[in-house]
Amino acid sequence: MTALRPETITPPSPAGTPMPAADPSGTPARPESVSSTCRSVRSVRSAGPVVTELRLSAFASHRGATFPVGPVTLFAGPGGSGKSSALRAYEALARLGSGDPLDEVFPDPVGCVPETAAADAQGRRGFRIGCTTDGPAGPVRLDVAVQAEPTLRIVGERLTGGGEILLTTALRDPGRSTVQAAWHTAGAVPVTRAPLPDDRLGTSLLPLRVAGRTEGQLRVLAAAEQMVVALRSVFACDPQPSRMRAPVPTGDGRLRRDCDNLAAVLGRTPTQHAQRHARLVAAAHAGCAGPVTGVDVERLPDGLLRAVVGRGGGRLTPVGRLGDGELRYLALALVLLTGPGGLAVDAAGEVPSAMQTLTVLADGFDRDLDGRQLRGLLDLAVSVAAAGHLGLVGAVTEPGAVRARETPGVTVVDLEP
Repeated sequence: MTALRPETITPPSPAGTPMPAADPSGTPARPESVSSTCRSVRSVRSAGPVVTELRLSAFASHRGATFPVGPVTLFAGPGGSGKSSALRAYEALARLGSGDPLDEVFPDPVGCVPETAAADAQGRRGFRIGCTTDGPAGPVRLDVAVQAEPTLRIVGERLTGGGEILLTTALRDPGRSTVQAAWHTAGAVPVTRAPLPDDRLGTSLLPLRVAGRTEGQLRVLAAAEQMVVALRSVFACDPQPSRMRAPVPTGDGRLRRDCDNLAAVLGRTPTQHAQRHARLVAAAHAGCAGPVTGVDVERLPDGLLRAVVGRGGGRLTPVGRLGDGELRYLALALVLLTGPGGLAVDAAGEVPSAMQTLTVLADGFDRDLDGRQLRGLLDLAVSVAAAGHLGLVGAVTEPGAVRARETPGVTVVDLEP
């Protein structure tokens, strides 16, 4: 286990872009420190591009902070320290990378603005977030400035890689719903300029805009595609036991965010993923009360599927009889073992799954779990992450953090209010 603290950063602002300051009110950034091991938390070789750093320059309660992201990373701290907002920013970047419109990603943008942020002379307030990914193109950095008031829009974006600025966008005319973009070309024309919509992440649009004819354009494409693949390979998960007990229709067999269709996914795993299913049964035996000899489904007379656990001797217990902690444990174990093909995630379809690394986001990861269940899930996460195809980023309570610090391979980022 590696215990870390966030460090203070001063990310660059795209030239000519009204990027909100780390604290627009002028209040000095909260002093924060980071362990010297923050750059070495990812010792596992990932199969595909991954996010290695999350930056919250000005977001909710965070000021000028950067967080290292390893294969298994948990945010810890007392209430109000910003654990959930850190994961919210990560998911927002993931959705922007998937091409989601800004108003769907931030339904309450004002709530993302630092509380002490003062409006500028034009009445504008906003926030800044960003991340770094690693992959075939090397470290690639993305920084995004979002105006929350008076109008929600992306007012600045910067993509950098290999020591070069590959893309910048800036709001030139507040009366238009576009930003002026400029990307590296390194051809007869060194820079290409064009308008892009201000409600979409420009980086996600580059693969459709850049021809790829020059060496410079190829570098831009490689960096943008790496960033997009890393951000799209994210599954935000929050199992809701109250919604997992009822029988469900067959469906498409892809587990949803709240895991309410648990039975539909379990109906496919024994035949499609026999080895993973065997590990799920072993995990259920270790984390559920009483013996567990199998995890399966039964089809009811009305055609619906009900998940059951085998107890030996032909006895089956419907999962609806399990406790909340047991249901969350079972669902999280299934998420960690299933992989992208069995999760409702918009992964990059043009990239083979063998060359992708899925990141599971789990706020309240230890909710309803006892110590034994949490340790079992952490051991499972570390084991699965070692193969390079899956990572876990979550938030835990203080008791959960104690367990996490005792688990080799888990990075704990400690936050303070």
